[in-house]
Amino acid sequence: MTGVGTAELERLLVRGWRRQGPMYFRPACGACGECVSIRIPVDRFRPTESQKRARRRCARFRLVLDRPRVDDERLALYAAWHAGRERDRAWEPAPMDAEAYAVQFAYPHPAAWELSLRDGDRLAAVTLCDVTPKAWSAVFGFFDPGAARLSPGVATVLVAVEMARERGIPHVYLGYRVMGCPSMRYKSGFRPHELLQGFPAADEAPRWVEAG
Repeated sequence: MTGVGTAELERLLVRGWRRQGPMYFRPACGACGECVSIRIPVDRFRPTESQKRARRRCARFRLVLDRPRVDDERLALYAAWHAGRERDRAWEPAPMDAEAYAVQFAYPHPAAWELSLRDGDRLAAVTLCDVTPKAWSAVFGFFDPGAARLSPGVATVLVAVEMARERGIPHVYLGYRVMGCPSMRYKSGFRPHELLQGFPAADEAPRWVEAG
């Protein structure tokens, strides 16, 4: 799919599609319904005490919102994060060179942004986002394994909600909730949240149902 601008991306997001680099996708797994699109209604969201603590722990970091780019610092952070996942969650190795990173995470798109956390001059976490007038989509994130105890992933979601609220954006999209996968199940902890019913076509009105 090419030539997808910000307005068209917004119409895709509300129907359960995601963007990564030049690719647009959503699940097509027949009878399996484990991948469910999930989004946070910004005005009604209330963080739990645990999530508030994560936000406070990460208050030490400087927030930077800028266009995505690729450099040695980001490649090293991604490699360290993925190595931690390989060790702790038995993930398969997935080497990432500058060319692959540029395509997957720094592909030029008018909606593409990078939300990063910095500890002084050191990069601690990166979340790639798509931002449109009515949608903030968290695309992909990774962080320094040494900062895992601070819960930067949770804190970054709260930052995204804060920034969306400031901009009048009604929803933060978190991709797909998969209850059988720890790396995807955590999304259900942001409450209340809304779940997309089925896979609406382009000419079909999407139906989101609030949960939690």
